[in-house]
Amino acid sequence: MGGFFGVAAKEDCVFDLFFGTDYHSHLGTRRAGLAVYDLKKGFDRAIHNIENAPFRTKFDKDVSEMSGFMGIGCISDYEPQPLLVRSHFGTYAIATVGKINNADQIIKDIFKTGHMHFLEMSGGDINATELVAAIIDQKSNLIEGIQYAQQLVDGSLTLLVMTPKGIYAARDRYGRTPVSIGRKEDAYCVSFESFAYLNLGYTEERELGPGEVAVITPEGAATLVQPGKEMKICTFLWVYYGYPSSSYEGISVEKMRYNCGRLLARRDDARPDIVAGVPDSGTAHAIGYANESGIPFSRPFIKYTPTWPRSFMPTIQSKRNLIAKMKLIPVHDLIQGRSLLLIDDSIVRGTQMRETTEFLYQSGAKEVHVRPACPPLLYGCKYLNFSRSSSEMDLITRRVIQELEGGKKDVDLLPYADPESPEYEAMIHGINTKLNFTSLRYHRLDDMIASVGIDKCKLCTYCWNGKE
Repeated sequence: MGGFFGVAAKEDCVFDLFFGTDYHSHLGTRRAGLAVYDLKKGFDRAIHNIENAPFRTKFDKDVSEMSGFMGIGCISDYEPQPLLVRSHFGTYAIATVGKINNADQIIKDIFKTGHMHFLEMSGGDINATELVAAIIDQKSNLIEGIQYAQQLVDGSLTLLVMTPKGIYAARDRYGRTPVSIGRKEDAYCVSFESFAYLNLGYTEERELGPGEVAVITPEGAATLVQPGKEMKICTFLWVYYGYPSSSYEGISVEKMRYNCGRLLARRDDARPDIVAGVPDSGTAHAIGYANESGIPFSRPFIKYTPTWPRSFMPTIQSKRNLIAKMKLIPVHDLIQGRSLLLIDDSIVRGTQMRETTEFLYQSGAKEVHVRPACPPLLYGCKYLNFSRSSSEMDLITRRVIQELEGGKKDVDLLPYADPESPEYEAMIHGINTKLNFTSLRYHRLDDMIASVGIDKCKLCTYCWNGKE
C-alpha cells in the first residue's frame, strides 16, 4: 500500500512534515522518505529502509538537519520515494500511491521515444514512481503530464509533485484512494489519511474528488483540474487498511466498523460467552457486534507491540506468520472453558487465523466461532498493492474452490460470491473444516456496503465479486 503527506507553509514546515508522514506508518513497512524545498538551499531529500526500525527513529537525525517551507513525505511498502527528478519542467519531487499493471508495456513504449534507461531496484523491478515521472515528462507541461499518466496507467495512480511553485496533488481518476486537504493559519497540507494533520493544528478544508488536480501553496489550495463524476473508492480502506480515526468521503472508519459488527450480529444465531476482535484490526467490528447482540465484549488475548512494531514484519510469509503468533499473548482466565466468537477484518490465506484458533484451543477455549468483517476474498486486488501474494491461489477461497471443482482451471466464480447459493455454502464449509473453527459466517456484501453508507456504484468491490 503506501501513504503520503505534504505541507506548504510560510515558515519552516519540517516539524509538520515529519509527524504528518509518521502518521501514515500503518500503510507501509519497507521504505520511507522526506523531501523539502527551501528558497536558499533548494531541494533536499532523505530515504530510509524502515523494515527493522520505525519511521521516527530512522528520520530523527534528518529532520534536525532539514529546512524548507514546502515538503512531501511518503511511507511505501515497495519502492523508495519521494524521488527528485530533473526534467524540462525543472526539478521536482514526486511521490505516488497506486498500482501499475501495464508497467512492462509502458516501459517498452517509453524506450521507443528515445528514453535511455531506468534504474533497476533489487529483484529487477523498475521503481513505479520513477516510471510515473518518465510518463509525466513526455508532455509539455506538468498538468498535462499528470493527466496523461493517470490515463495511461492500468490500475490506479494518486500522486504528489512538489515544485518551487507549490505542491500538486492529484487523486486517482476513479478516486480509488483518498486525498484530503487541511489548513491552519499560514499553512496548508495534503494527506492520504485525514486524521494525520489534526494534532498538528490543521482543520479539514476538503477532500479531492476523483481525478481532481489541485495545487497547494502557503496561501491556499486551488483546483486546476475539476473532479470527474465516476468514483470507485476501495471499500477495503474502511474494512481494514484505514486508520480508525480517519474518514473517507465523509464516512468515519471507526463508525463503519461498528456498523459492520452490528449487521453481522443481526444475521447470526451463535450464542458464545464472549465476543472478541482479533487485535487490532477486528476490535471495532467486535464492539459493534457485542453492542448489537448484548454478548459481552472481552479481550482474551492482547497484542504485544512495544518491541514488535508492524514495520518489523519480514517479507517471508512463514516468518510473518510466526511473528504474528508471537505478538498475541493469551489471558487464560478469559479463555479457559469459554465459547469465543472472534471477528477479524478478513481471511486471506487462512494461515494466521488457523494458528490463532489452535492457540485458543490450546489455551483452554471450548469453542471458537469466526466472523470475518467482509465477504470471502475471491480475487487479488488489481488496483492497489494490498498483498505480496504472487498468485490468487494463495487465497484460501480459491484453494477450496479448486478442490470442490476437481482441479478445473476455468471456474465461474460468481456462484461462490452469492451467499444464497449452494456453491457458496460448500466453500464456507470447506474453509471451516480446513481452519478448524467451530463455525464460520462471513459478512455479506450487501451488508458491508450498507455499513459504509454511500452509493454502491461509488465503491470498488472487485476483490469480493470481480466487478470492475
